[in-house]
Amino acid sequence: MEPGDAARLGPGRAARALPPRLLLLPLLPLLLGRGLRAAASASSGAAAEDSSAMEELATEKEAEESHRQDSVSLLTFILLLTLTILTIWLFKHRRVRFLHETGLAMIYGLIVGVILRYGTPASSGHDKSLSCTQEDRAFSTLLVNVSGKFFEYTLKGEISPGKINSVEQNDMLRKVTFDPEVFFNILLPPIIFHAGYSLKKRHFFRNLGSILAYAFLGTAVSCFIIGNLMYGVARLMRTVGQLSDKFYYTDCLFFGAIISATDPVTVLAIFNELHADVDLYALLFGESVLNDAVAIVLSSSIVAYQPAGLNTHAFDAAAFFKSVGIFLGIFSGSFTMGAVTGVVTALVTKFTKLHCFPLLETALFFLMSWSTFLLAEACGFTGVVAVLFCGITQAHYTYNNLSVESRSRTKQLFEVLHFLAENFIFSYMGLALFTFQKHVFSPVFIIGAFVAIFLGRAAHIYPLSFFLNLGRRHKIGWNFQHMMMFSGLRGAMAFALAIRDTASYARQMMFTTTLLIVFFTVWIIGGGTTPMLSWLNIRVGVDPDQDPPPNNDSFQVLQGDGPDSARGNRTKQESAWLFRLWYSFDHNYLKPILTHSGPPLTTTLPAWCGLLARCLTSPQVYDNQEPLREEDSDFILTEGELTLTYGDSTVTANGSSGSHTASTSLEGSRRTKSSSEEVLDRALGIGDQPVSSRGTRLVFPLEDNA
Repeated sequence: MEPGDAARLGPGRAARALPPRLLLLPLLPLLLGRGLRAAASASSGAAAEDSSAMEELATEKEAEESHRQDSVSLLTFILLLTLTILTIWLFKHRRVRFLHETGLAMIYGLIVGVILRYGTPASSGHDKSLSCTQEDRAFSTLLVNVSGKFFEYTLKGEISPGKINSVEQNDMLRKVTFDPEVFFNILLPPIIFHAGYSLKKRHFFRNLGSILAYAFLGTAVSCFIIGNLMYGVARLMRTVGQLSDKFYYTDCLFFGAIISATDPVTVLAIFNELHADVDLYALLFGESVLNDAVAIVLSSSIVAYQPAGLNTHAFDAAAFFKSVGIFLGIFSGSFTMGAVTGVVTALVTKFTKLHCFPLLETALFFLMSWSTFLLAEACGFTGVVAVLFCGITQAHYTYNNLSVESRSRTKQLFEVLHFLAENFIFSYMGLALFTFQKHVFSPVFIIGAFVAIFLGRAAHIYPLSFFLNLGRRHKIGWNFQHMMMFSGLRGAMAFALAIRDTASYARQMMFTTTLLIVFFTVWIIGGGTTPMLSWLNIRVGVDPDQDPPPNNDSFQVLQGDGPDSARGNRTKQESAWLFRLWYSFDHNYLKPILTHSGPPLTTTLPAWCGLLARCLTSPQVYDNQEPLREEDSDFILTEGELTLTYGDSTVTANGSSGSHTASTSLEGSRRTKSSSEEVLDRALGIGDQPVSSRGTRLVFPLEDNA
C-alpha cells in the first residue's frame, strides 16, 4: 500500500489499514514513561536499602570506636594508678616524705591531661547547633526526628554564647570526663566507710567533745566567714567589671560550705608513719571525718534555702530557720540510717551460722555496708553521713561477730578500696585541669579564696581551742593549734562536692578555684608537714597504744596513802564525759544483744525479762571463759571495770572476792562502783608491794613462796 492510498481511505479506515508495528508508535512515550518510572522506583528502593545498610554499618563502627575509646580511657587511669604505686614504693624505699602519694597521683594526672589535651588530634567537627526558640527551658532528654528516624540526646550542660563555636571536638577528652555521680556513688563510699571502720575509738572518744566542737561549730563558723568574704570579693569583681554573670550570696555560702571540708590525708599519713602524738592525730582525724559529713549536709541545706517573695536570694529569717531544720533533719536521719544498718548486720551475723562460710559472710558485710550509702541517698538523706556511722557501728559490734578470716578480709578489702579510690580521685583532679571543658579562671576570685580559707581556718581553730581549754584537763597547746591550723588541707570531698554541679557560671568558677586550692594544699602544705613537726617541737615516735607520761594532765590519778601511790596506782586515762555516760549502757545491754561478748543479759536485765534475756544472750557468753575483745584495745575503761586476781583470790573494784586462777584479767561482767585502795590491800595482802601499770592492764608482781 502506498502512502497516498492511506490518505485516500480516510482517518478511520487508514488507521485500520496500518500495520501493527506502526500502530504502537503513538503508545511509545506512554510505555517508556511507565517503564522509566518503574525502573526509577526500583533503583530508589535499592538505593534506600543500600543507604540503610550503610547507616547501620556506620553506627556499628561508631559503637566499636566508642567502646575502644572507653577501654583506652579506663586503661589510662589504671596505668596512672600502677605508676603511682611503683613510685610510692620507691619513695618509701628511699624514705622520701616531701611528697605524698596523692600529690604523686595529681602530678601524673597533670602529665596525662597535657598529653590528651595537646597531643591527641581533634575529631572532625560534625556537630550542628539547632535553634529551638519556641522553648523557654532546657530538657534533660531530647528526641530528634531525622528523616523519619528518632534519635535520643541527653543534656550535658549549658554553654555560654561566647563559647558556642569552641566546643571541644576531641572525643577522647569527652570520654575521660566522668559523670559526677560516679564519684558519689562508687568512689566516695569506700573512702568514707574505711574512715569509720578503721577509727581508733580509744583516742577518738578521749577527745570526743573537742572533735565535735571542731567538726560542727568550727565548720559552720568557717563556712560563714568564707562565704561572707567571698561575697565581698564577688562585689569587688562586679565593680571592676570582671564578673560576667550572676553570683549570688547563696552561691558564696555554698562555696564556703564545700571548701570547708578538710581532708588532711597527706598530714595524717605522715603522722602515722612518724608515730606523731596520738592526741593530735585523733583531733585532726576526728575533725576531718565528721567535718566532711557536716560540710555536705551544710551545702545541701544552703541549696534548699528558698526565701519567700520575688528575690529568692535575699535573707529571710523563716527560710534560714527552715534550712537549719533541714540540716538537723538530714544529719540525724542519715546518722540513724547508718547506725540501724550496722545493727541489722550485727544481728544477722550473730544469729546465723554465716561464720562457717567466711566468703558469704564477707560478701554480706560488703553489700550491707555499701547499700547504706545508696539507701540514704534514695531516701533523701546524705549517704556520706550514713556510711560513716555505719562503719563505726560495724567496727564496734559486727566486727566481734565475724570469723577470723572475715575480720582480716573486711579490713584488707576496704583498705585496698580506700587506697585505690582515693588515688583515682586525685589522679582525675590532675587530669581535669586540662580535660574539663567548663573552667572559669578568675585571678581575683582565686586569690580571694586563698585569703578567705586562711582566715576561716584561723577563726575556726584558735577561738574554739581557747574555749575548749577552759574545760579540758589536758590542754590543747599552741604547737597543736598551729599544726591544726597548718593541716587544713582540701581534698577529695571538696572536689567531689564542687564537680557535682557545674551547670552555672558561678559553679564553674567554684570548681576551678577548688581544684587549684587542692593542688596547692596537697603539694605545699603536705610537703611541709615534716619540717613543721620539727619546728613546732611535736613529739614523734610515740606508741599509739602507750599512755602519755604520768605528769600529763589527761590522767585521772587515784590518790593513796603513800607519796608514790600516784605513780603506782594509775588506773586509766581520762575519757570524754559524754562517752562515759553512754559506755555503761552499751557494755551492759547493747554489746550482749548485738555481739557474742559482754555480760549475760540475765545478770543485767530485770528478773521479769528473764525469757527475753535468755533468747537474746548468745550461748558463747556462757561458754567462753575469755570474752571477745577488740584487737586494737580501743575501748575505754572506767574505775569499776577492773577485776584483779591474785593467786586464788579475785577482787573487783568494790572489794568483793572470789576464787579463780592466778591472772590479772578484765571480766565480762563488770560492775561500775567506786574503788577502795584499803580493800584491795587487805584482800590481796600485798602491803607495800609496788603495783605497775601497763596500758589498761594491772600487773601485780608475785613473790616466790618456795
